[in-house]
Amino acid sequence: MTGRRISFAAAAGLAAAMGVGRFVFTPLLPMMVGAAEVTPSGGAVIATANYAGYLVGAVVLSLRPSINTTVSFRLWTVLLVGSESGMAAVHSTALFSALRFLAGVASAAIFIACASTVTKHRTDGASPGIAFGGVGAGIAASGILTLLVGPHLSWEALWVCSAVLTAMLVVPAWTLPVHPEPSTRSATGDIDSRTRALWRTLLVAYFLEGLGYIIVGTFLVAAVGGHGNTSVGPTVWIVVGLAAVPATVLWQGVARRTSMRNALVAAFALQSVAALLPALTSNTVAAVLSALLFGGTFMGITMLTMSTAQTLPIGRTAATLTAIYGVGQVLGPLIVAPAIGDSYSMAFAIATAVLILGTAGAVRVSQLTGRR
Repeated sequence: MTGRRISFAAAAGLAAAMGVGRFVFTPLLPMMVGAAEVTPSGGAVIATANYAGYLVGAVVLSLRPSINTTVSFRLWTVLLVGSESGMAAVHSTALFSALRFLAGVASAAIFIACASTVTKHRTDGASPGIAFGGVGAGIAASGILTLLVGPHLSWEALWVCSAVLTAMLVVPAWTLPVHPEPSTRSATGDIDSRTRALWRTLLVAYFLEGLGYIIVGTFLVAAVGGHGNTSVGPTVWIVVGLAAVPATVLWQGVARRTSMRNALVAAFALQSVAALLPALTSNTVAAVLSALLFGGTFMGITMLTMSTAQTLPIGRTAATLTAIYGVGQVLGPLIVAPAIGDSYSMAFAIATAVLILGTAGAVRVSQLTGRR
C-alpha cells in the first residue's frame, strides 16, 4: 500500500473506532437520560466504564505489543460493532457499562493499530494529519446521525444505526498492514537524563490532557442539549467533529512553520479556553465557540504528542501514551461526578484547571525539546 492509501485507511479505522464507536455515546446520552432511565451520574459511570476499557486495552498492548497484528485488529473491529449493537438490547446501567467497557478495549486496540501503522509508514508518505483527522469525521457523522434521525427513532434504534455506521466506516481499514510496535529504539544506556525528563514530562502533560479533555468531550452536549428535546446538543457535537476533521492537518502545518513544541503549547492553551467558556456561561454561542476550539485541538494534541514521542529513542510510545491518556480518561468523570447537579459548570471549571496545568507541562516539554 502507498503512504496515502495507508493514511486514508487509518483515517477510516479511527473514524469508526473513535469518532463513532467511542464518542457516539456523547450525543446519545441526553436521549438515554430522558428515555432509558439513566441518571446524569449513571451516565458518568457508563462513560467511565468505556474509558476503563480503553485503559485496559492500551495497557495490554503496551505490555504485549506482539498481539497488535492484522488478524487481531480485524477481530477488535468485530467486537466493537457487536458491543454497539448490544446497547440496544439491554436496559440497566451495569449492562450498559459492561458493553461500553468492551467497546473501550476494542477502541484502544484499533487506535494503537492505526497510529502505529501510520507512524511506521511515514517514510512511505503516510500522513498522521490525514489519519487522525478521521476521528473528527466520525464524530461529525455520529452527530449528523443523531440530529437527522434522532427525532424519529428511539435511542435503541440509534445504537443499531451507530453499529451499522461503524461497520461501514471500518471496511477500508481492513486493508491496513498492522505490525507490532518495536519494544525499544535504543539501548537503555543511550537515553540521556534530559531525554528521560522530556519523556516523563510528555507523559504527565498527556495524562492531564486525557483527564481534562474527557470532561469536556463527555458533558458538553449534555450541558447544552437538555434531555434530547432540542437540536442544539447534536449540532454542537457536529461542530466538534467538523472542526476536528482539518485540525490535525492544520496543526501539522503550524508545527512545520514554527515548531512541534510551540504548536503543542498553543493547542493546549486553546483547549483550556474551550473548557472555560461553558464553565462561565450556558449561552449557545459560547457553546459553539467552545465546540470549535475543542474540536480543533483535542486530536491536534494527540497527533503532536505522538509525533514528539516518535523523535525519542524510546519504544512502544504509542501504546504507553495511550495507556497514560486512558488513566486520565478514567479519572475525569469520576472526579467531576460528585460536582454534577443541575449544572455542569463546576465540571468544566475543573477541566479548565487541569488543562491549564497541561499547558504548563507543554511549556516544559517545549523548553526541554529546545535544549536537546
